[in-house]
Amino acid sequence: MKDTISIPAPLADFIEIELSGTIAIIRLNRPELRNAINDQMRQELIAAFDWVERVPELRAVILTGAGKGFCSGGDISGMRDRLDAPQDEVAFNGWRRQKQTHRGIAVIHGCTKPVIAAMNGAAFGLGLDMAMACDFIIAADGAKMSMSFLKRGLVSDGGGMYFLPRRVGLSRAKELILSGRVVASDEALRIGLVDRVVPAEDLIAVACDWARELTQGSPAAVALTKEILDKTFESSDEEVFALGRQAQAICYTTGDHRASVEAFLDKADGKG
Repeated sequence: MKDTISIPAPLADFIEIELSGTIAIIRLNRPELRNAINDQMRQELIAAFDWVERVPELRAVILTGAGKGFCSGGDISGMRDRLDAPQDEVAFNGWRRQKQTHRGIAVIHGCTKPVIAAMNGAAFGLGLDMAMACDFIIAADGAKMSMSFLKRGLVSDGGGMYFLPRRVGLSRAKELILSGRVVASDEALRIGLVDRVVPAEDLIAVACDWARELTQGSPAAVALTKEILDKTFESSDEEVFALGRQAQAICYTTGDHRASVEAFLDKADGKG
């Protein structure tokens, strides 16, 4: 696979991509700052996910961090810039930055391929929001996480107020956000904040194995299923049924469906 997929030249300084067969491993790469997100990293992350979407041979994504942390949240330098900016520019500049933050979250959440967050260490603030934007979260044993925004006088700005209640329920989401307390990996697993906890040395291998398990089906069926399931809580039953009808009509036309049906029929007729 590494011979057939050409990884783009380094997107720049803060994102690395490697391949494990049909799986793209996207690694946040500012280990000296626990992979804190700045504007440049955000743009590189968007570019990395856009590239994955354009490569049909890639079937899944693993998002992880370099070094000891997954992501410590937003870069503190941005906070300093905000304090020093003229007051009449703060709101509009913040609005523009928020649009880019939300675009970064959207490319993760909206990826047509399964996305697994491999949480190799601490995930705080925006870092935890990014992990929750993924379809699944595997945490290294001992990883810590926190919705730390209120400790800075802020609200969760990376989708956490949307994703967290869907993982842990509304009352517990309020408690975690309003307290900003640190949650260890064992509690996170117990309350559903993460899906699996594994030894740190096994993290990427387990994530890759799970990604292969999740991508045995048709890419079209996987993408359409993801899109419908992500709308389930906001949609009525009839809306979900309608989306399912449309998706099934598309699946009927795919080569994967035809090949699997022909193989099934040949086996039933004793030809296989």
